[in-house]
Amino acid sequence: MTKIDTQEKLRAIYGDPIEIAVAKCLTALDPHCKHFIGLAPFAVISSADANGDADVSPRGDGPGFIKVLDDNTIVMPDRPGNNRVDTLSNIIENPKVGMLFFVPGVNETLRLNGLAEISTDPELLVLFADTPKPPITAIKVTVEEAFLHCAKSLMRSKLWDAGTQIDRKSLPTLGKMIKDQARVNIPIGTQEESDQHFAQSIAERG
Repeated sequence: MTKIDTQEKLRAIYGDPIEIAVAKCLTALDPHCKHFIGLAPFAVISSADANGDADVSPRGDGPGFIKVLDDNTIVMPDRPGNNRVDTLSNIIENPKVGMLFFVPGVNETLRLNGLAEISTDPELLVLFADTPKPPITAIKVTVEEAFLHCAKSLMRSKLWDAGTQIDRKSLPTLGKMIKDQARVNIPIGTQEESDQHFAQSIAERG
């Protein structure tokens, strides 16, 4: 297989982007983008450290858990977790992030790129005061690009189709998989007790 290692080689295969794919890219949030974010209970955020080592993290809560402050600013809560803080560590070294928003039942997604910062500003944290688990910090993103992404990938994957959902028993429990992967002595007796421990831990972290 020939490696594609230049922009020229890439465009020779794919050609130029269609006009609408370029024109739809906005430099600020319009009413449609704001409405989409307001309906989204789930998003992923990508980041990279100073060396370019990349990471992606899922984030979720009730619809509209990510707040729109103005045309170029959104705020996302960062609640108690396992304290790996991979995304936050990356933002300190490299503020560039990408985000992808999902709305259940909607095959289109919203893509967003911008510059992030971590804040403990009370005026930002109070935006999430009505939630059971208050955030420790807030991630404020200054939007540089935003655009709606077509439905093809979710249609092909049938992500929202209940008929494609697997039997959960097709995978081991989370407790079983983590015990196998971590290879550490978790002081829990039976597999059932291990599963209960992880379920309780997730519930407590909210």
